[in-house]
Parts: sequence; C-alpha cells; structure tokens
Amino acid sequence: MDITTKEQTRFDARLSKEQKQLFEKAAYLGGYRSLTDFVMLTVQEKAMEIIKAKEQIIASEKDSRIFFDAVTQSSKPSKTLQDALNDYNTFISYSK
Repeated sequence: MDITTKEQTRFDARLSKEQKQLFEKAAYLGGYRSLTDFVMLTVQEKAMEIIKAKEQIIASEKDSRIFFDAVTQSSKPSKTLQDALNDYNTFISYSK
C-alpha cells in the first residue's frame, strides 16, 4: 500500500462544533500547520498502527497453525534432528 501517491481524492466528514473546536485546539497545541494536517497525519498514524497490529495477529495465528501442524503431523525425526538430540544428551551428561 503506497500512501505517498500524487493522485489525490477528497474526504468529507461532518463534525459537531465541539469536535471541530477540540480538533483545532489539538492541532494548534501540537504544532500542526492546519487542522487538515493534524487530521490526516493523526488518522494515517492510527491506521498504520491498526494495520500493523492486525497483521501481527494474522502472522501469529499462521505461525501457531504451522507449529501445531508440525507437532501433531510430524513424521519420524530426521537424521539431523536425531544427531542434534544425541549431541545434546552427550553435552548434558558431561555437564553433570
């Protein structure tokens, strides 16, 4: 998703007078050039935060499924895995 494209579109929203005053005050106190800058940058930041969180959840769910499938549907351990277990057991026996 490229949010820096040059093509522009319009977004209109109806606000109560109190909301507009609140947003204008926040924009002013936050040092934004305009109410539009404040709204656009704040909404963009929040949108990216939401998307990142959702994508992390999706990735986590996918990883969980992969792990669960690997554990429940695993076949006989490979030679490499058996060698690693033997190396670990040898290491542990020397540590005692």
